[in-house]
Amino acid sequence: MNKLIIFFCCLFFSTNDKPQNPVSPPITKNMVSKVDSTTVESFNGNNIYNAKALESFFKKLKDNESDNNQKINIVHIGDSHIQGDLMTNEIRKNLQRKFGNAGRGLVFPYQLAKTNGSYNERFRCNRVWETYRNIYPVRNYPVGLSGIGLWRDSGGFVLELNIKDPVYKFNSIKIITPQNEDMFDLSTASQTKFIETAEPKIIKHKIKKGEAISVIADKYNVSIAEIKRANSLKSNNIRAGRILRIPTNETQSRNIKTSEYVSLNMESDSYSHYYNSEKALDKIYLIPNKKASKFELNGIVLEKDAPGLIYSGIGVNGAKYSDYNKYPLFFEQLKALHPDMLVFSLGTNESYEKLESGNYIKQLREFISNIKAQNINVPIIVMTPPPSLLRKRPNTFIHEYTKQIIEIAQTDGFAVWDLYDEFGGMEGIRNLKSAKLIGPDWVHYSKKGYEKQGNLFSEAFLKAYDNFKLKK
Repeated sequence: MNKLIIFFCCLFFSTNDKPQNPVSPPITKNMVSKVDSTTVESFNGNNIYNAKALESFFKKLKDNESDNNQKINIVHIGDSHIQGDLMTNEIRKNLQRKFGNAGRGLVFPYQLAKTNGSYNERFRCNRVWETYRNIYPVRNYPVGLSGIGLWRDSGGFVLELNIKDPVYKFNSIKIITPQNEDMFDLSTASQTKFIETAEPKIIKHKIKKGEAISVIADKYNVSIAEIKRANSLKSNNIRAGRILRIPTNETQSRNIKTSEYVSLNMESDSYSHYYNSEKALDKIYLIPNKKASKFELNGIVLEKDAPGLIYSGIGVNGAKYSDYNKYPLFFEQLKALHPDMLVFSLGTNESYEKLESGNYIKQLREFISNIKAQNINVPIIVMTPPPSLLRKRPNTFIHEYTKQIIEIAQTDGFAVWDLYDEFGGMEGIRNLKSAKLIGPDWVHYSKKGYEKQGNLFSEAFLKAYDNFKLKK
């Protein structure tokens, strides 16, 4: 069975100038290391806190390095920091260089939902789709694994997927739909067909000098009204040299050239409908299943015919833990990725709504509980949210979330990577601006900033893995 690691990234937003709670003293690495010096790695440098929680996953990685016969899946779930796939793409590349590239993982046609997405693949379609995001009030829409619902009530579409990065050509494609309904077929090529049709025969007549429309009508045994209708004439006046279309009661055959997409032979399991190809593909078409009356898409999973690591990202602009918690279909479909480890990165949007830290932790725990209710019991890494400004002032809510995440990590059994601290906390955000790491809104980061986050996380993760191997 495929193995999967899931990472979750958090983004929070608030609107008022001052937090309701007093500001706690800054979190320091020394303070964190004192939580439990016997079981917790201190933050001496860029480390994973409570890395002991990851040992079962590290063992799978180590075993796979020896046997090299499994797919290990990582899923990173979050908000706008994740949707653009800048940080996650950097992590993906780094870890796949170490553990092998087993495929791109989960992708979604963000372009059809009129929003931003990864640069690794491009989607286009000849029809418009309806869309809805988990950040909106709960409606009876198919919002599932990707956090964004995409659907049509009629066929006639051809949805084209193109892989832009050649290292992510794929041998396997899986289609995720609500209740695993069979709604789509797949095709790699179209064939040209000629359809013979019968249409009225039209005669063309060039008007001669002095020729009246009545004379022409008598010549072809048609009425003046028919000639006027066929040529959009408002009166009986005609001029020499004009070409008239003369309708007749005869018919003539005509060949119409059409393209028809050839459906591939797909299979299914409990989670998806899929197709396996011996040849690595960089393009494929989703077309309507002729038996389906509606078409709802929650995600597409791309894999190679090779062992190694798969790193999937799930992000929704503006999302919070509570937004994912609203939609049970998300947690049901998460099983389709066969996760081995989860990483959460959510919190920025909660902070902009001034969510008190206790309620933030409540939503985090509910999120974990919903995952475990699907029998997904795997190691978890929680990334603390990155520094940001809240109305031009340091975002103290992020500070409080970070403190609470670290305080409960051991008792709740998850690991922590402290992105907030690695990027300087409240005191370091001005330096991020001068280094061109953070964007003009002081919330989102530049491409350089996200790539730095991805590289720092990769470094910390691989360091924790190396320490595990040394201890063993």
